[in-house]
Amino acid sequence: MAALQNSTLDALKNKQTQLLSEWTKGLGDSGATRNLKEHDIQLQTSEFLQLVISGLENDNGTNIHSQGWEVTRQFLEKLSHSRALLGQDANHTASFIFSLKGPLFALLQDHYKDQPALLGEQLWEMSELLDAFGLHTIRTFQKSREAVIKRQQEELLELSTPVVKLWDGVLALPMIGTLDSQRTQVVMESLLQRIVDTGSEIAIIDITGVPTVDTLVAQHLLKTVTAIRLMGADCIISGVRPQIAQTIVHLGLDLQGVVTKANLADALKLALTRLGISVTKSV
Repeated sequence: MAALQNSTLDALKNKQTQLLSEWTKGLGDSGATRNLKEHDIQLQTSEFLQLVISGLENDNGTNIHSQGWEVTRQFLEKLSHSRALLGQDANHTASFIFSLKGPLFALLQDHYKDQPALLGEQLWEMSELLDAFGLHTIRTFQKSREAVIKRQQEELLELSTPVVKLWDGVLALPMIGTLDSQRTQVVMESLLQRIVDTGSEIAIIDITGVPTVDTLVAQHLLKTVTAIRLMGADCIISGVRPQIAQTIVHLGLDLQGVVTKANLADALKLALTRLGISVTKSV
């Protein structure tokens, strides 16, 4: 198996400035520096090249998962995470590594121009190393991007299920869109926590914005109602339109004694009545 030559390492060390200049230019030409500051690019390219040189000096080989390359892996993981947060895609992130190939290979071709066999060996060694770093960068970027997307989805779910205090002791949860298992869990957690925080006795779930109610949606609603009752509060479902009422009857769904109202105003009126509060128009 071919091994990296000391002469190759010397060429990298002696031509660092040239490599960094050509590498940075290649990054810019490929669009990999979008949304990035020039100063940050210079620091990142310089640090990575120095890490590669140090790793090769310590004879760490091309297995980047070895202990000797741990600091370099951590650098790439941090870089990938920051690029994911900035909204860059996987291609641009991987280009940080792969754009180094052009100037590096050109340097080695010039350095070994009279030794074609040795040139081939050294190109293969460096290509394997950079490919491994590039793949590691892509894998890390994908994990970071998935984490960002998951967090954004959770934030959107929380924003789409606001718990509103209508009156002392009365909370309302307007539902908009499809009610699935994940959203039901978020609804339960946020609503139950608000019941505890406010000491409310009645919670109104308004489904005016729910397009359809099927067996699964009804089950999710019943789970939420059951959880509310276990907290010592009562629940009223409002926004039951004629179409939804017909669907519930057609499906033979049993709402288990849950009080329903046609609109939020009627539900609030009932809630206030249960609390012994009377609201009248001023004359």
